[in-house]
Amino acid sequence: MMKKRSISASKASLVLFLCQVISALDVPLDSKLLEELSQPPTITQQSPKDYIVDPRENIVIQCEAKGKPPPSFSWTRNGTHFDIDKDAQVTMKPNSGTLVINIMNGGKAEVYEGVYQCTARNERGAAISNNIVIRSSRSPLWTKEKLEPNHVQEGDSLVLHCRPPVGLPPPIIFWMDNAFQRLPQSERVSQGLNGDLYFSNVQPEDTREDYICYARFNHTQTIQQKQPISVKVFSMDSLNDTIAANLSDTDIYGAKPVTEKQPILLTPTGSTSTKVELRGNVLLLECIAAGLPTPVIRWIKEGGELPANRTFFENFKKTLKIIDVSEADSGNYKCVARNILGSVHHVISVTVKAAPYWITAPRNLVLSPGEDGTLICRANGNPKPNISWLANGVPIAIAPEDPSRKVDGDTIIFSHVQERSSAVYQCNASNEYGYLLANAFVNVLAEPPRILTPANKLYQVIADSPALLDCAYFGSPKPEVEWFKGVKGSILRGNEYIFHDNGTLEIPVAQKDSTGTYTCVARNELGKIQNEVQLEVKDPTMIIKQPEYKVIQRYGQVSFECIIKHDSTLLPTVMWLKDNDELPDDERFLVGKDNLTIMNVTDKDDGTYTCIVNTTLDSVSASAVLTVVAAPPTPAIIYARPNPPFDLELTGQLERSVELSWIPGDENNSPITNFVIEYEDGLHEPGVWHYQTEVPGTQTTVQLKLSPYVNYSFRVIAVNEIGRSQPSEPSEQYLTKSANPDENPSNVQGIGSEPDNLVITWESLKGFQSNGPGLQYKVSWRQKDVDDEWTSVIVANVSKYIVSGTPTFVPYEIKVQALNDLGYAPEPSEVIGHSGEDLPMVAPGNVQVHVINSTLAKVHWDPVPLKTVRGHLQGYKVYYWKVQNLSRRSRRHVEKKILTFRGNKTFGMLPGLEPYSSYKLNVRVVNGKGEGPASPDKVFKTPEGVPSSPSFLKITNPTLDSLTLEWGSPTHPNGVLTSYILKFQPINNTHELGPLVEIRIPANESSLILKNLNYSTRYKFYFNAQTSVGSGSQITEEAVTIMDEGAGKAMASRQVDIATQGWFIGLMCAVALLILILLIVCFIRRNKGGKYPVKEKEDAHADPEIQPMKEDDGTFGEYSDAEDHKPLKKGSRTPSDRTVKKEDSDDSLVDYGEGVNGQFNEDGSFIGQYSGKKEKEPAEGNESSEAPSPVNAMNSFV
Repeated sequence: MMKKRSISASKASLVLFLCQVISALDVPLDSKLLEELSQPPTITQQSPKDYIVDPRENIVIQCEAKGKPPPSFSWTRNGTHFDIDKDAQVTMKPNSGTLVINIMNGGKAEVYEGVYQCTARNERGAAISNNIVIRSSRSPLWTKEKLEPNHVQEGDSLVLHCRPPVGLPPPIIFWMDNAFQRLPQSERVSQGLNGDLYFSNVQPEDTREDYICYARFNHTQTIQQKQPISVKVFSMDSLNDTIAANLSDTDIYGAKPVTEKQPILLTPTGSTSTKVELRGNVLLLECIAAGLPTPVIRWIKEGGELPANRTFFENFKKTLKIIDVSEADSGNYKCVARNILGSVHHVISVTVKAAPYWITAPRNLVLSPGEDGTLICRANGNPKPNISWLANGVPIAIAPEDPSRKVDGDTIIFSHVQERSSAVYQCNASNEYGYLLANAFVNVLAEPPRILTPANKLYQVIADSPALLDCAYFGSPKPEVEWFKGVKGSILRGNEYIFHDNGTLEIPVAQKDSTGTYTCVARNELGKIQNEVQLEVKDPTMIIKQPEYKVIQRYGQVSFECIIKHDSTLLPTVMWLKDNDELPDDERFLVGKDNLTIMNVTDKDDGTYTCIVNTTLDSVSASAVLTVVAAPPTPAIIYARPNPPFDLELTGQLERSVELSWIPGDENNSPITNFVIEYEDGLHEPGVWHYQTEVPGTQTTVQLKLSPYVNYSFRVIAVNEIGRSQPSEPSEQYLTKSANPDENPSNVQGIGSEPDNLVITWESLKGFQSNGPGLQYKVSWRQKDVDDEWTSVIVANVSKYIVSGTPTFVPYEIKVQALNDLGYAPEPSEVIGHSGEDLPMVAPGNVQVHVINSTLAKVHWDPVPLKTVRGHLQGYKVYYWKVQNLSRRSRRHVEKKILTFRGNKTFGMLPGLEPYSSYKLNVRVVNGKGEGPASPDKVFKTPEGVPSSPSFLKITNPTLDSLTLEWGSPTHPNGVLTSYILKFQPINNTHELGPLVEIRIPANESSLILKNLNYSTRYKFYFNAQTSVGSGSQITEEAVTIMDEGAGKAMASRQVDIATQGWFIGLMCAVALLILILLIVCFIRRNKGGKYPVKEKEDAHADPEIQPMKEDDGTFGEYSDAEDHKPLKKGSRTPSDRTVKKEDSDDSLVDYGEGVNGQFNEDGSFIGQYSGKKEKEPAEGNESSEAPSPVNAMNSFV
């Protein structure tokens, strides 16, 4: 019984709330009406609650309100009346409550700081603004401080503190250099949320003297600068250079590499911290780590996932940003900093609190005398806010009493109100994080009816389409509206009319006889008023001759017809389109009154042509395809799609059926195989054609099944082997009568989205399935296996309803029934759904592990009680990981593996284990919400297995009768090695294998010398390791012993290496020496060729004349003939007596020259001709010359 009463109370509240909303929206937004009606004040504009002002500008505190009569304004400051008339610096704008405090003419903003509140008042009540806190912005200077240079070792971490001055609002921090360039930031160097600059590790390039922190104060548009900070990074190279002078060469070993460092957290400190953030704000969490190499930051949320679409990573993933946080974002967030040496983590416990926020804000209430109503004020927050009420700005407890008013917590209930009950009520919802203040007035009006729709307004519609006739009205109490046709006609009733709550009359299918005068009458207890409107129903526009499909030869002429029929009072316009676009701007296209002609057709004219006819009320169109061909059609029979059927007729109209008949069009040489019948629902989906049925091509009538409340039109399409015809002209319309729905929604489901709700969904009925106007759904539910009655609610034409406050994961019986204005559909069938799942509560118990072999184990567990699963049991997950390799006694990075076992299984196999290892595992139960807690970790060990093959096998040092074998231990011993097994056998020239020899080698050996082998023999070796379990896979290798000297002597004699013979080495040395001598001689001759006299005797009295180098071509001067008596240029080796003695120069060219007309070439070497004569008359010319002979050069040298 208690549950029934609570449901009834909630229904009553819902009805009252709906009434409140309807009343609040009952006053139309008509400017003339609003000017005439009395209305309490409403605050329309106000300054923000926290208002920070610029101290250099005038302070403007906004307060605007509307009301009838216009309200007057007053202010309080810090809770007391603020008399603006006594302060010359303060003025109030005319017809407004906005204050202007004059700061620019001598006022000080700090003097006017405080809490301000505006009140707007008229004879119907008083509305108040929020408490507006005025504070002056501040941008203080940086305090003077002495900054010591930072000397840092390369690879160490560093924090440069900014410590900006405290401003209002807080400044924006950024780092720049002396050139006002932003300092580059990276994963290694970045700025924290507090403005400090963090170096995970410093590098030599970080050395500089101009690290400058800037603070920008946006309100005052000022920027403050901290003194530059100097950073000097010392590397190992610089340290060695510093101490090199004091150490010997042997003391310096070179620069040592920078020591790598494990990650440590620079901020936040410690392993845990807390953070409180408000709902709707941006949550910023930061982790900055030091280390070398630079650590990488990763964020996770313990026990959950980071929210999708609201999570962002900033500052190179050092900052986690979650926007629009809610209470669900509370939890532990872990940041992990990792590099190759290890990792460090920090857990931040986040708690999301909430300032008050509206669930239901109070809304203005317009009532008539004697009516009832409610004001509801519901807010939520964390902690839950306190709700308090004020009346006209005064706490309701001390406000004047009103017998029609009763306060019940967050609701004020009004009963039998009178005009004196008009007032403005304020709801205040507050907690420690803020407050909400909302004004809502109760306006009690007694007004006779008024009709706002203009008199004799003319409405024009097309036949068979809906007509909507307006009758906008207002009155208090709410008037009743009735419609009449004609001046003295009877009141309109029946299914052919729909009467809307706003006074509009709807005629769903207007016919020609619907034309006429309609009268709207509105009446209440204070009076009555009426208004007339006119309705004209026009004939629809139709295309009676549509354009037809055409095939035309290139360069021919084609014409499309579009003959229309329309209402004589409407003026149609005809437009042609090609491929849904405007016609080409081409004089070949001729648009006539009822046709389109294309002259001189080309290939680009191929396409679809559409005729569109528009009037002010409707629009119709028809299309045809033009195909352009290259050659004229052949005389053969042309097969084409059939022409559309015509003369459609409806007969035998019944409520649920009608007979349709038609006349087939031309088959075009291909028999019609079938007819397709389509229908249009002009009431629900006008212009959309749906498939109805199809009949054989020999049939021209069909009995069609119909649905209620559908305005049917039919058309027929003929089909042959070529294709489908154009649709026929639509048939006449047939409107079927309304009826109860025949069916209920399908696919009804109940699945909870949260642990405390049940989401009921279904597939809505289609428009024609509604069978009548006013389609709604009755949603019913009750808890299964509990003696409880059905709870039902009727909802609009939607497809979902959410039931809140349900127990976690309990079964519910659910049913959804359709209804319309005529009644209910048949009783629906029940389905079983479940409320929302929650995470499982307990872990599986009695976890046991049975090791089957070295790589396989079987795990058993007891199932958890189904009531603790709290959801659909999906299965169990086994987490297992390797803890230690028993043979190596070393730990490595733990990589957890997961196996999922579906259903209610209580055991599972763990394959792929590593032999001789220690493992841990735990088991968790899984439902649709997620995983439950883990069972205690269970430790088990796998036995030994066979080892893998040795890591390598090398055979070295071959001799006549021995080979040396070296090997590496197995990569995976899979146990304790007991020995190695070596097998080998000889291989002859025909690749036949000899006898197999086996040797067992102790496990601690890594090499072996095999002796007493045959010389010049190939052997094949097989090598593997053994544990106590057995032998592992083997590795093979082949090797050859060397030949015996006696056996190979004959072969060696025939295969003497010529490069090792003494005579050959001597010959090569002589050749090399001779080539070297030739090169030296050539070099000397080249450098000395122009420095010897070429004339045997010079006249003693002839003065030498030095020939300078020619400046024009860079070559040396030449000797002239005997008459010139010119010597060589200065610097030659000619003796002072100008004679050349043989004993003075063995390599003189005088004995071989035929004259003195030799010349020097470009590189300074002598060019001339040589002979055995010592003296000869000068030659008449020296037209040809050749390089010195190498033989002569050798002779001169010797």
